[in-house]
Amino acid sequence: MKKNHEIKILVIDDEKAIRNVLSDSLKDDGYNVELAVDGEDGLLKLSDFKPDIVLLDIWMPGRLDGLEVLKQAKIQHPSVQFIIMSGHGTIETAVKATKFGAWDFVEKPLSLDKISILIHNILSYQSEKKEKGVLLNRLRSSIAIIGDSAPIVKLKQMIARVAPTESWVLISGENGTGKELVAQNIHYLSSRASKTFVEVNCAAIPKDLIESELFGYEKGAFTGADKTKLGKFDYAQGGTLFLDEIGDMSLDAQAKLLRILQERKFQRVGGLESIYADVRIVAATNKNLEEEIRKGSFREDLYYRLNVVPFSVPNLRDRLEDIPVLIDHFSVHFSRQGGFDSKIFNEQAMKMLSQYAWPGNVRELKNFVERVYILTPGPVVTASDIQYAGLNIEINSSLPEGLSFREARAKFEKEFLVKMIEDNNGNITKTAEKVGLERSYLHRKIKSFGLDIN
Repeated sequence: MKKNHEIKILVIDDEKAIRNVLSDSLKDDGYNVELAVDGEDGLLKLSDFKPDIVLLDIWMPGRLDGLEVLKQAKIQHPSVQFIIMSGHGTIETAVKATKFGAWDFVEKPLSLDKISILIHNILSYQSEKKEKGVLLNRLRSSIAIIGDSAPIVKLKQMIARVAPTESWVLISGENGTGKELVAQNIHYLSSRASKTFVEVNCAAIPKDLIESELFGYEKGAFTGADKTKLGKFDYAQGGTLFLDEIGDMSLDAQAKLLRILQERKFQRVGGLESIYADVRIVAATNKNLEEEIRKGSFREDLYYRLNVVPFSVPNLRDRLEDIPVLIDHFSVHFSRQGGFDSKIFNEQAMKMLSQYAWPGNVRELKNFVERVYILTPGPVVTASDIQYAGLNIEINSSLPEGLSFREARAKFEKEFLVKMIEDNNGNITKTAEKVGLERSYLHRKIKSFGLDIN
């Protein structure tokens, strides 16, 4: 929170006595105070003085009364908070002032204690709002979707368009592609960002517990229910409910969920009260739900209820060009969070990683990079380090068309020797032993291929 001398307060009132009393009192509390004698003067001072808070009289002579000043000022200076003052206060005036964006309404004769409390409340609110904004920006940065490939750019564009809406979303994709990350981005780029993001793993909840987990239960609803328990819908009120692996939910649970989604109301187990569900639903699955519908294991009506905006998260094998930037991202993460020295993946190591199919997708790549950091002592990660960490693949060599057998063999031998020499850190004796050649013969091969081993 700002110190008092950093807080600017503007008083707009046509009565000199009130301006002076408020000015003296606020300055005694250490605030930076400016005064304006009417509405037009007040609008000018708003632009020049740039106050944090304005104490504004409703009834003033001249072209602009307090309500008109408030209307114009909230358009031009939306972050400024206004406390409305009036000696002729009515409920109608207070309602209008609040509608136009006033923080609160106080009647004259003024209570300086009440004004002091209101100012303190405004400053606390502004400080909390700023802290939340900083935390949200930090969180948004930590869940950024990494990659510049065409499928990822398209995914980011979709998120940017859909997140600010209230539309429900169904995310599909293989395990490890980042479906939860997409759901988090949708939530934290929405107007619900300051509220809760609640995750439910539908595959992990037993069939007979799904109702109480989602909707909660009342005290005495069943044996052992000695107190009321809130459900996931309660915790997600005002926020987002992420139903992960919804394709694994039982048909009974699907029917109960569908009813809630249709009515936007739910009842706790053993309860009679209907509770409005102010919840945005984002669901995800690694299954083909249309195929599950044909098999009779997923409800068609629930599918169409959830599938307002479909998202498809690409597999890593369909965006292999993102692997270098993902590795750089994970390297920074592990060096900062795990206390490891930063490492560089050399060209051959990167080539190996970029040719692997990654059936576990981004999650598998992240786990593998962490393993490499743990197992590799040096600052440079080589192809042999990749193999030592458990990724045993050969680098694919694409041969140009029209090569003779001799030319193709020579090309293969050259690439093979380059790889083996690199794997043995340029040690020719070691390489010769590994490939089963005499050291002198290997030297001749190196010379014939024009290889630079220095």
